[in-house]
Amino acid sequence: MALDDISASIRKAMVPIHPEGRKFIAVFAIIAVILFLIWQPLGWIGTAATIWCALFFRNPDRVTPTRDGLVVSGADGVVCDVSQATPPPELGLGVSPLPRVAVFMNVFDVHVNRSPVAGRVVKIAYTAGKFLNADLDKASADNERNGLVVESAHGRIGVVQIAGLVARRIVCFVREQDTLGAGERFGLIRFGSRVDHYLPAGATPLVGVGQRTVAGETVIADLAAPADGRSFTRG
Repeated sequence: MALDDISASIRKAMVPIHPEGRKFIAVFAIIAVILFLIWQPLGWIGTAATIWCALFFRNPDRVTPTRDGLVVSGADGVVCDVSQATPPPELGLGVSPLPRVAVFMNVFDVHVNRSPVAGRVVKIAYTAGKFLNADLDKASADNERNGLVVESAHGRIGVVQIAGLVARRIVCFVREQDTLGAGERFGLIRFGSRVDHYLPAGATPLVGVGQRTVAGETVIADLAAPADGRSFTRG
């Protein structure tokens, strides 16, 4: 095999790292070197932590379904809630409960967040708060969060980045009036968190609690099709 082919294979096998994570990986690596100088077993622990940090900030490409009306998950993780819930007031989506799909991300999931639909960002609202376990229902109301409202062809979708127990930084890459494609990256959360999706009234979620989602790929609702009456059981 030619050297160019080997190099191409290595690049293909490597998962891209988001630029936001480079400084953290560098800090972890420096600490690992210092720990090696102090005591070798500590150095190996530092090395493992550095590898974990690199994996945390991985930024893989995704293949997003683009049929009209599809809503895809904005986060990798596990669906922890599917219910009717009142959206955060700062989003301006009204006071009536809307269909909500919440996805919990643990510290091993990809934490780059993606737009559930194609559309225009009509509102971004940051709210300071607590750092409760993001898996708890009250985290939606009490925790630090950053909400986006995306105007799509089938109505407005609310997407809320929620900090978790160890998360201390929500990053948003877009601004109001920006246009997003379905599955396009718009932010990330460090380190372990949750993303809530608020769907238009009458929408039927197509995922169930306990189901694993892939950001930008897993379809969580179809706004252009009638409800199909599906239900979910845990096996």
